[in-house]
Amino acid sequence: MAVIGVDLGGTKITGALFNEEGDMLCQTTHLLEKRKGHEVGLLVLQTINEVIEQSKYRRDAIEALGICVPGIANSKTGLIWAPNIDGWENYPLQKEIEEHFSNDKLTIDIASDRTCYILGEKWKGAAKNAANAIYLSVGTGIGAGLLIDGNIVHGEGDVVGAAGWLAMETPFVEEFERYGCFESYASGDGIARQAKKILKEGLLFQESEFYKKEIESLSAKDIFAAVHNDDPLAMFIIDKAIELWAMASANLVSLLNPEVIIWGGGVFGPAAHLINRIYEEASKWAQPIAIKQVKFEKSILQGNAGLYGAGYLALTSIKNKPSIE
Repeated sequence: MAVIGVDLGGTKITGALFNEEGDMLCQTTHLLEKRKGHEVGLLVLQTINEVIEQSKYRRDAIEALGICVPGIANSKTGLIWAPNIDGWENYPLQKEIEEHFSNDKLTIDIASDRTCYILGEKWKGAAKNAANAIYLSVGTGIGAGLLIDGNIVHGEGDVVGAAGWLAMETPFVEEFERYGCFESYASGDGIARQAKKILKEGLLFQESEFYKKEIESLSAKDIFAAVHNDDPLAMFIIDKAIELWAMASANLVSLLNPEVIIWGGGVFGPAAHLINRIYEEASKWAQPIAIKQVKFEKSILQGNAGLYGAGYLALTSIKNKPSIE
């Protein structure tokens, strides 16, 4: 049995062939560069074709495709909303793939990146033995993949897991409308925006090294690097992020009672050493029995979580497909 997983991100796309045991047999990657709309759709098809060519399998021997997308995959309409890809407000990716393959036996499943992240960790990562697990992806934005009682949670319109919009502070400000409260302070882009805002006001942390640098080029990576130099502005920004990561995870622990919360995404490269500190802070806020039952873990798969999740999505779609007598 062979399936293809495709991980489409905001900047690149990776496709791979998996066997039933989860071994990655071949892989190909492309940068999106300046592609948008239908151009990105064509790149998805090209990536799938290249994986098949590399694999030496016949085209009709591929039983299923799993696609991880950076946004909302509506399972009822087959349309994709991906805010980081121009022209993908309601993109008909499912239809394009079906027309490209014209194979009634091929199963095609498309899911949000946060859903694929938790599926990947369930298959090959930190949630392997868990029935209740949460993947908190903290990168450009913040999303939560939810595995509850052994099932992926989707919600009415597959919007579930939009954790960046967790309301955690008053008063409401205009920034929250665009990014969400949690994301405004604790995503990678949010961390950079908060630093820029303080620097432009010019009233606090005058001894910060960032007053000597170009403000607009500032990134979360710069903030984390400056923490190691005890820069007061960087420490203030990261302390605030830790507080919100802790409060958000405490809320999720109290509400959903998971066995493990897995921290991943681009930010939890440099922030991985903060996980124990986040747990300690979360323990102040969370339901006291539930917080003792949960572990906070770093993602094992990291950048490959979405790709493995897409492969697992394809594999489970075959296993769950009703047999035809």
